[in-house]
Amino acid sequence: QVQLVESGGGLVQAGGSLRLSCAASGGAFSDYNMGWFRQAPGKEREFVAAISWSGRTTFYGDSVKGRFTISRDNANNTVYLQMSSLKPEEAAVYYCAATLLAFTSSAIRQDSLYNYWGQGTQVTVSS
Repeated sequence: QVQLVESGGGLVQAGGSLRLSCAASGGAFSDYNMGWFRQAPGKEREFVAAISWSGRTTFYGDSVKGRFTISRDNANNTVYLQMSSLKPEEAAVYYCAATLLAFTSSAIRQDSLYNYWGQGTQVTVSS
């Protein structure tokens, strides 16, 4: 059983940056592929980014490519999401999630395939 705790959310102006962290405990973190999702009020949960267990492979949602970077530190059981050039419409609760399933471009974007979720961290972007 893996426990995930996100942090780093907050209020930022449009065009600004934030770095989210997700600390894992209770399991073999380096075995898991990790993902970040976000959900705004009244909207479906949206795939943001994912990283393989080794950190060598990453995938991004189309809307964040070139602005967001996912990374991980297996020695410290933490995955990060560096966000830059934030837009007001990207205000949402951001969740990290873990999965042992195969790391393919299609599967890793499906939230239903993730086994463990954090409680989320709120990101607010002012215009």
